[in-house]
Amino acid sequence: QVQLVESGGGLVQAGGSLRLSCPASGRTGRTFSSYIMGWFRQAPGKQREFVGAISWSNTRTAYADSVKGRFAIYKDNAKNTVYLQMNSLKPEDTAVYYCAADLHSSNPHPYQDQYDYWGQGTQVTVSS
Repeated sequence: QVQLVESGGGLVQAGGSLRLSCPASGRTGRTFSSYIMGWFRQAPGKQREFVGAISWSNTRTAYADSVKGRFAIYKDNAKNTVYLQMNSLKPEDTAVYYCAADLHSSNPHPYQDQYDYWGQGTQVTVSS
């Protein structure tokens, strides 16, 4: 089992910034260094969508076009934590943000059904 607990969400004005955190814990027989960690979001009335992902082993990243240049994913190996830094936030970024762990893939990707574990989500609200 892997436990993921997102934090850092809140209310921010358009143009502002937030940083979400996702510490990973638990035992799966694999080290965290082999995981792909993804961030997804779900706005009210919409399907959950890919935001970005990072390979824990080689730090490769992938981002949705809608967030490229504004969001960045990075990790802290010592803390087993992945972060989503969100800058220049827009009202359309309002959503519940989830982190997820893929224990089997080699490169970051947007395919939700390949992620094995999910956090409970954290709300991000951007006011105009």
